[in-house]
Amino acid sequence: MPTLERPLRQSVTLSSPVAKRVKHLAKAANLSTSRVIADLVKTGLDAQDQQKTHFLGLIDKLASATNPADRKRIKEELARLTFGG
Repeated sequence: MPTLERPLRQSVTLSSPVAKRVKHLAKAANLSTSRVIADLVKTGLDAQDQQKTHFLGLIDKLASATNPADRKRIKEELARLTFGG
């Protein structure tokens, strides 16, 4: 018998500017603020997963790259992802 995932109720505190933006988004999309917050969290988590996948892909490319110019470019991109800039 499959297990159903049940929603988990969480309480979060948002700064006033963020709360206003969430309310505006909810009103514009005709959604509840809870739904907008849940969607934003899911979008953020998905983006983080994509960044991690991209980062690990670059590490694999660096390990297999033999061209010094390619290695330098990949190292620079990894540094930018790690340290910003």
